[in-house]
Amino acid sequence: MPNLAKLQIAFKNIYVRIGAALLVALAAWLLVASGDVAQDGSPLVLSQNISEITALAARKDQLDYLLVAKPLSESPRYIFKFKGAPELHVVKVPSTSHLSLEREVLLKNAIPYSIARDDYLASHKAVLLDEGEHGATAEATAFLKRHGFEILIIFFIFYALKFGIPGMGMSAAVITPDKLKGSMDDLIGMDDIKQEVLHLEDMIRNRAEYKSHNIDKPFNVMLTGPAGTGKTKLVGYLAKKLNVPLIQASGSALESGFVGGGSKALNALYRKACARGRCIIFLDEAQTLFMPRGRGEKKWEDDTANTLLGLLDGVKSDKGAGVIWIVASNFDDASSAMDEAMLRRFSVKINFRLPNKSERGALLKSFLSRKKEGLVDWNDLDLGQVAEMTANLSPALLETVVERASMISIQDKTIINTELMFRAFERATLGLTDRATTAEKHKQRERVALHELGHFFMQIDPYLRQGLSLAEVKEKSHLLKISTESVSKLGALGYVLQSGDDVSLRTLEELEQDVIQLYGGVAAEELFYGARGISVGSQNDIEKATKMLNLMVNRLSMYSRSKIDYTQLGQDGAGERSIRQVEEKSDELYSYTLGAIRDYKAVIESIKDTLLDQYVLSKDAVFALLEERRDLMQSHVALPRLKLCGEGAAAV
Repeated sequence: MPNLAKLQIAFKNIYVRIGAALLVALAAWLLVASGDVAQDGSPLVLSQNISEITALAARKDQLDYLLVAKPLSESPRYIFKFKGAPELHVVKVPSTSHLSLEREVLLKNAIPYSIARDDYLASHKAVLLDEGEHGATAEATAFLKRHGFEILIIFFIFYALKFGIPGMGMSAAVITPDKLKGSMDDLIGMDDIKQEVLHLEDMIRNRAEYKSHNIDKPFNVMLTGPAGTGKTKLVGYLAKKLNVPLIQASGSALESGFVGGGSKALNALYRKACARGRCIIFLDEAQTLFMPRGRGEKKWEDDTANTLLGLLDGVKSDKGAGVIWIVASNFDDASSAMDEAMLRRFSVKINFRLPNKSERGALLKSFLSRKKEGLVDWNDLDLGQVAEMTANLSPALLETVVERASMISIQDKTIINTELMFRAFERATLGLTDRATTAEKHKQRERVALHELGHFFMQIDPYLRQGLSLAEVKEKSHLLKISTESVSKLGALGYVLQSGDDVSLRTLEELEQDVIQLYGGVAAEELFYGARGISVGSQNDIEKATKMLNLMVNRLSMYSRSKIDYTQLGQDGAGERSIRQVEEKSDELYSYTLGAIRDYKAVIESIKDTLLDQYVLSKDAVFALLEERRDLMQSHVALPRLKLCGEGAAAV
């Protein structure tokens, strides 16, 4: 059995592919040639004179044979030959005349004739041709008609070898500077990123000065960061500012499925850029090209990355001196393993980040200000509050929230304000909510209400135990609303919606508090329904808590003096130890949560009925209810605080 891997590698050579195409063409030609029957060389006398048929009655004794070809067609042919004569006579007659000729001439005068068989016609193809269709041109035309499909297949094979299969190559759009929209001023905030881009612009404009410092490598640029942070837009702004054309292509298009397809596409892209002189090649979504090479057994899997490495070095040709490669990826070398050789090829690396609160406010103001006057109620719009609730959203998602606000505004025939932006944020992040799903299921809704209130109280529990007033707790709380409406997108029968936290470097204490908040819903169900009354609705909370505990115990080693990543050891003993430690920390944190939630049982039970009646409680409504039940809040028995740091943290 042939080695397919070696065969695929061999087919990367253009001469091998040309040789294979020639063999296919030769085989096709032989097939076509073998299908042709040798033709009779007798000269033909063509005519459309019916009198030649009627004259046969007087010369029937001289006839060698008389045949009728295609008697049912629109133009039957009478083919006859006289004894001792070399030529064939072919008389073309209309179909309307054939029947009368057959009856009045042939049958009446007893002239012997027969229907021309297919084998005779195959060796006498010329008898079916009209006058003027004979000769070299006619034969070529007839050949093309007979073998047009085979010729088309052979042509397609040659085309595919030279240019690739149509529709399977990389689609690269060339955008001239005059067609690029926007400018650097449209990039709201992100001053640190703007400074990097200005530095890059200076490097490109003053290349001669950098050469004087012996910096002669191409200025390849790597853009990383979350999706929707403006990487693609920034490349367009840069090309417009430098007044150079932009060739944009998707990195995923390099994965054609054919050996050498990605390399061929990259080289074609490079040639197109070289023909333009000064030009920017932008490869978007190219994270697969940065993966470490040599991971697979198939050597050709790295061909695309190897080709890109050579092109980034500028070693292919001096013609590419003015070509700037900009490659974008949603991952960076800090979050995932990347090929070291590929990373070294990029002299400039710009990491995009999510906007902070002030930048989110500026972005929202910019998006909203583009609408016609009178569509936004600026007096009833608190951009600071909206910016707070949209923490960790990218500029693209913020624009989606604004677009959703416009849709709701049109449907409800109202203007955009804070409340409507809140609804738009909820619709964009959660999706549609529905009351009908649980409207008649009172027991389910009661369980959901208790579960969601459990989450909320464990979120504010640390502030209450510090002795803060309800006003101070409200200020610190990230709560937006508590709902018992179902969300089909999440598969949930209720939810607690809260704004995100801009802090990404969370401490051990904060992570433990996150786990306790997740356990709040489970603990509330156990408090009101018993240990055997916990429902499957807690599945998502438990999965998240387990993931966080695994991060804290195994990956970050937060509870051990040995700061190692246990997940990399891969030893059975270490695995069992890690599982035991995760179980111990889970039991410790859940026990604290269950004990803490008991202090709020009376308050939860009193708020539950209002939540069931109204389906949704906003942050203001929840804290207003807590103010009314201040006595219940103050009468609960205060538990000692949990030590949320260090080895062996416990309730003391």
